[in-house]
Amino acid sequence: MSDTHSESTTVSYVRTETIPQQAAPANAAGPAKWIKDNLFATWANSLLTVAAIYVIYLVLASTLPWIFGGVWSTGSLRECREVLDGATGACFSVLTERWNQLLFGFKYPTDQYWRPTVAFLLMFVAMAPVLFFDLPRKLLIVTGLFPFVAFWLIWGGTIWTPLFALLSVIVGYIVYSKLVARSFAAGFFGGIAAALVFFWLSGFIVPSLTPDEPFLEAVPSRDLGGYMLNMMLGVTCVSLSLPIGIALALGRQSSMPLIKWVSVIFIEFIRGVPLITLLFVANVMLAYFFPPGSGVDLFLRVVIMITMFSSAYIAEVIRGGLAALPKGQYEAADSLGLDYSQAMRLIILPQALKISIPGIVNIAVGLFKDTTLVSVISMFDLIGMIRGPILASTDWAGVYWELFGFAALIFFVVCYGISQYSQWLERRLATDHR
Repeated sequence: MSDTHSESTTVSYVRTETIPQQAAPANAAGPAKWIKDNLFATWANSLLTVAAIYVIYLVLASTLPWIFGGVWSTGSLRECREVLDGATGACFSVLTERWNQLLFGFKYPTDQYWRPTVAFLLMFVAMAPVLFFDLPRKLLIVTGLFPFVAFWLIWGGTIWTPLFALLSVIVGYIVYSKLVARSFAAGFFGGIAAALVFFWLSGFIVPSLTPDEPFLEAVPSRDLGGYMLNMMLGVTCVSLSLPIGIALALGRQSSMPLIKWVSVIFIEFIRGVPLITLLFVANVMLAYFFPPGSGVDLFLRVVIMITMFSSAYIAEVIRGGLAALPKGQYEAADSLGLDYSQAMRLIILPQALKISIPGIVNIAVGLFKDTTLVSVISMFDLIGMIRGPILASTDWAGVYWELFGFAALIFFVVCYGISQYSQWLERRLATDHR
């Protein structure tokens, strides 16, 4: 009995060697599994996949020969057709021939293209500390100085105008810091009013300081054009409409009746008017609201109208984010002894803006595409250049797909980049589910 027991205790029931890891079956991992789960999970999905592949084949079969058979080196549409000699192919020569007009317009001095190019590159440096908040906060100084440097690079002329504009912003910030303790909206609008008054007064000082030969050649706004004009309008109007939209959203919820009703009337009126109507107002009527002889150019008037339009929509998006916050967040701010400005800056607005990111990005993308509407008021942006000087030329009359396809491509690149950044930002700020 004991021998049997001792013999049984020597038998090991625990594995002492690890079985080598085996690869998963081919249909349970990798591309095969993905194809099975996403494209052929059911009979209905399989039929839809086959139909979609067939449609994609038809589209590519007709477009790829046209793209790869394109001509890039002719001087006119007639020469392009002679080279093709009846074969299928696009006439991309219009892009290589008119690229400078598509990007910079047809009046901007050709020897000064380096100026908007440098401003475009500086834009990414200035946007980096705002878009990627892990960077050192000291870089925000570059962000604050960029608008004034870009203005001087693109328009040229005297440097005193952007310097006094910078001083106006500083004066407005001082007024804002004095009034914001009482109300964010009052401080914000008070700061804007102070900045505008100081800048208007500087208009009497700048002419006496302007040298006869400025360092950079002055370029009037009417000479701006091409994709450069779309980028300038998009970046400027989005950057201005976001803080104004925040102020309008807070003003609509303000306990001060005057600020509340001014915000409500502004938002509802602007949202009820089409953007193209506001652009016609900017082109025809808005100049009458400025002092006689002030010479406010069309670019500034268009910026004002587009900013007003987008800020009204952004205000409603942010108001939705504020309404989505539970009442306990406001009560928590009060219990900590925070004043209105501190509560909004530290507790309320960060949460509301995080909720509002998809709506804000949607408006920003729509606004950037809507900058092409300025072509209806004789501003030669990218679409205006295509519809106007290029297609009106006898050399390229009849070239449509190549030009509008190029416009669609570069707009898609920018809008897709904005969309991808917003998705990254949402994942980066998704701290409530960790």
